[in-house]
Amino acid sequence: MKGVAKHGISIRLACVVYGISETCYRYQAKLDGENALIAEWLLKLTQAHKRWGFGLCFLYLRNVRGYAWNHKRVYRIYRELELNLRIKPRRRIKRGYPGELTVPTAPNQVWSMDFMGDQLVSGKSLRTFNVLDDYNREGLGIEVDLSLPAQRVIRALDQIIEWRGKPAALRCDNGPEYISQALVEWANRRRITLIYIQPGKPTQNAYIERFNRTARHEWLDLHEFTSVAHAQLLATQWLWHYNNERPNSAIGGVPPAQLLQAG
Repeated sequence: MKGVAKHGISIRLACVVYGISETCYRYQAKLDGENALIAEWLLKLTQAHKRWGFGLCFLYLRNVRGYAWNHKRVYRIYRELELNLRIKPRRRIKRGYPGELTVPTAPNQVWSMDFMGDQLVSGKSLRTFNVLDDYNREGLGIEVDLSLPAQRVIRALDQIIEWRGKPAALRCDNGPEYISQALVEWANRRRITLIYIQPGKPTQNAYIERFNRTARHEWLDLHEFTSVAHAQLLATQWLWHYNNERPNSAIGGVPPAQLLQAG
């Protein structure tokens, strides 16, 4: 306050005149440097991951990087940077609640698998075969090619089993690759149960459907693929990030690999 220095009056009297407490007068901000660090992190994250909103950014800083910053404080800085205006959420159609899927209590109890489609810049159709462990929502593999018949599905599953171990069951839809005799015979030899969802009921395979939506939103829609090898490289890079650094709200806001290590 100017009056204290200019007129030589006491701090107590000046505070009475201006109607403020002495604590307020003596307060000095101590967090400006830390706020700058928060802003730097938020800008870095939203530039690197253009589809991340505040929730994922905060969970990453808290659960992956280990910062103990308050939720409200980080959100205030997020809004001051106008990062909340980057993404306009779509209107979502209200649907009936499909019910909860049973959550496995250990790895390799149930894997889910499904296909996705996209295309190369040349216009050729592209397919991906995605495999997920329902226990910790870990992406076990993304196989990319122009065509993925049953034999390629079997080969991809064998490669995952080599390093991950064998699942007790595989959940899938009724696509021709999954109901083929080759896959059924392979599962019988491996003593793996095939769980087929009802036709037209994708909610019965909700874990992999949610994974597919994230893959579409944060990987497929953000890139143009010049070749199958290019798409496979980007798939592998994104899958590592998804498993090791991307917080997953379905498992407590930590990455799948972190939940696996904690278990």
